[in-house]
Amino acid sequence: MKMNFKEKVYKVVKKIPKGKVLTYKEVAKKAGSPKASRAVGTILAANTDKSVPCHRVIRSDGKIGKYNQLLGMSKEKLLKREGVKF
Repeated sequence: MKMNFKEKVYKVVKKIPKGKVLTYKEVAKKAGSPKASRAVGTILAANTDKSVPCHRVIRSDGKIGKYNQLLGMSKEKLLKREGVKF
C-alpha cells in the first residue's frame, strides 16, 4: 500500500530523537517532496496524534515556529526540556 504525503511526514517526524530537531524543509525533503515545507507545517498544525513529536520541527531560519500545544506545554519549553539549545 502506498503512503500518502501526510503519512510520510508523520513517519519522518516520529524518527526525530529527543534533543534533536529538523526544519519543515528537511522533513519535506525526507518525505519525498522537497518544496512542500508549507504543506508539512499545515499537516503538523492539524496533528492530534501525541506519538508524533511535531514540536521537534522548526523553521529554516532557526526560529521555533508555531505549535498546537498538543502536549500541554509550549514548543520552546518542550524542546528545552529535551536538551535543545537555542
